[in-house]
Parts: sequence; C-alpha cells; structure tokens
Amino acid sequence: MEFLKFGKEIAQEIGNYNSVSAFYSKLMKTKTPTNIGFINIEQGGVVGYHKAPVPQLFLVVEGEGWVEGEDKKRITIKRGQGVYWHKGEGHISGSETGLTALVLQSEELEIPLK
Repeated sequence: MEFLKFGKEIAQEIGNYNSVSAFYSKLMKTKTPTNIGFINIEQGGVVGYHKAPVPQLFLVVEGEGWVEGEDKKRITIKRGQGVYWHKGEGHISGSETGLTALVLQSEELEIPLK
C-alpha cells in the first residue's frame, strides 16, 4: 500500500494563461500520455482562457466555482459535478470561494456517459 498526498501544499502554481491563485498537483502519468491530477483554485482564483490540448475532464471534489466556454456563458459548478472539454475547445474556470477539482487529460478520453 502506498499513500499519496495531493493537497495544495505540494502543488505548483499555474503560471500560464494569465492564471491567478490556481495550483496543480499531478498524481501520475501513464505510458500512453495521460495526466491525472488536482487543480486547487483559491478564493478569487482563475485558470485563464486556453484551448484544451487534449480532451479534459474537470471534476469538482470540493467547493464550488464556475466554468466558461467559447460561448462566454459562465456556468456555476460545484462538488459532485464535472465538465468535459473536447480537444481544442477554449475555456476558463475560476472560483469566488475556492474549489478543488480532479483533472484527467488524455487523447484517449471519450465523452462521458450522461
């Protein structure tokens, strides 16, 4: 058995996309390029606008925030909810109160079941 830490204390600040008070901690990487990690967005934090380099799944596990796609419509998202972005789809995310999201990124991700 191995224990993992994934809190903000071991995360690295997201320095690109004009992001503010947002942190990422990668858990592992598979042989086929797949990133699995956590994003911590602090109160008032933002992961700036960018296009998904590969399909991405953003699952809120704590707190609440918002996401905005290319249509510029801001949608509230909270614990127990997730968003799937297709490769190349532009988006931004943030939180007024803080959130933690599990993030999976891989060419192999398929649209989740609804």
